[in-house]
Amino acid sequence: MIAQLQGRLVEKNPTEVVIDCGGVGYHVHISLHTFSLIPNSENIKLYTHLQIKEDAHTLYGFAEKSEREIFRMLLSVSGIGAGIARTMLSSIEPKQIINAIASGDVGVIQSIKGIGNKTAQRVILDLKEKIVKLYDIDEVFAAQNNRNRDEALSALEVLGFVRKASEKVVEKIVKEDPEATVETIIKKALKSL
Repeated sequence: MIAQLQGRLVEKNPTEVVIDCGGVGYHVHISLHTFSLIPNSENIKLYTHLQIKEDAHTLYGFAEKSEREIFRMLLSVSGIGAGIARTMLSSIEPKQIINAIASGDVGVIQSIKGIGNKTAQRVILDLKEKIVKLYDIDEVFAAQNNRNRDEALSALEVLGFVRKASEKVVEKIVKEDPEATVETIIKKALKSL
């Protein structure tokens, strides 16, 4: 098992990097989240997950151990492969995935390309307990946070704003201030929309 790679960054793309470790170039698949965290310096370190199949040995790299941990948890869910897990980590922040699973928010998980309703429900069903215990999340707080977000989105929709545009703005506000009330979210959103 290759647990981590540390070496010279040879190539960097949004979906993959090549790292030279002692003269050997390792091709590593990454998420957009990791891509955004990789410095432009010459030497880098990535935590890795090696997937071995009949026809390929594939390395997945992560800037943070916690992202690798979530990736591995997602792989344990039936119907989620490495490609979909990487897409999930590229679409939304790892913390958002954790909060969505802990609060049972099927909508956030389902908003990811390639994830249907049944798969989203399976992810929540299989991982909710593990995530709540592992990250010591208060389920009541996570659910309340979710409710505030949903109520703010509904109010903005009633005011005539397009839901898609509102969702992006509200997500950003909730990310910056997880304890924001419905009123605070709406006021901040109205300034941005």
